[in-house]
Amino acid sequence: MIWDCRGAAGVLVGHPFDTVKVRLQVQNVEKPLYRGTFHCFQSIIKQESAFGLYKGIGSPMMGLTFINAVVFGVQGNTLRALGKDTPLNQFLAGSAAGAIQCIICCPMELAKTRMQLQGTGEYKQKTKNYKNSLDCLIKIYRKEGLRGINRGMVSTVIRETPSFGFYFLTYDCMTRYLGCEAEDSYVIPKLLFSGGMSGIVSWLSTYPVDVIKSRLQADGVGGVTQYKGILDCVRKSYHEEGWRVFTRGLTSTLLRAFPVNAATFATVTVFLMYMRSENDLRECDPGPVIQQPSSL
Repeated sequence: MIWDCRGAAGVLVGHPFDTVKVRLQVQNVEKPLYRGTFHCFQSIIKQESAFGLYKGIGSPMMGLTFINAVVFGVQGNTLRALGKDTPLNQFLAGSAAGAIQCIICCPMELAKTRMQLQGTGEYKQKTKNYKNSLDCLIKIYRKEGLRGINRGMVSTVIRETPSFGFYFLTYDCMTRYLGCEAEDSYVIPKLLFSGGMSGIVSWLSTYPVDVIKSRLQADGVGGVTQYKGILDCVRKSYHEEGWRVFTRGLTSTLLRAFPVNAATFATVTVFLMYMRSENDLRECDPGPVIQQPSSL
């Protein structure tokens, strides 16, 4: 229950930053709507009201419980199967969890992205292609089948696999290095810092792939298809906008990543530490934590 509550709180806090990130990643370079992160925030609120920042939030909320179950189950079982709790095994277990959860994550992020882009610049949407995230997936499935709702799957796997590996690895290394102990009076600040850094490292490790994923999942909105696949998207994006295209929306992402993941890791870890017996409190075990909404 605490994992779902923390995850829901993380989504509520972080979703506006994610909306800004997606808008910046996919905007037309020839006719840009936003000059940067803060201008995007201001424009969305002014043109679409504060609710515009929360477009598509139903998708991550719906998928939260399922993703948590898959991530923590796969990560824990993989770590046990590998035998030893080492940094390398933490990375491998996290990578395995990241890869498997893409089955749920990809359709979820597709719906989220389409909803976030719907009615861009409109205070009151005149026409709605999708009523909500579920309606979005149903309509995409009816029109394009399973292939349609899994649009961007390969790029999602490429992003999530190493991203989750670095996510768990960084947290494990940070807590070991800082010497997190239950009796330490500074354990909470240490956990906050470790969790925040885990989120930042995780996003930095694969952020360019996230830009490509967003562009592929947004492709076709408005009836115009630009990209044939991942390599075509990379080539065209770089040709038209240069290397900076792969950092679009990074500021918004990092502003979200540190506080959301800091609070998430610290809350869950402290809860688990004090629920366990003193014999199990020899070192900080990352335990089941909430993934950063990918929506990473």
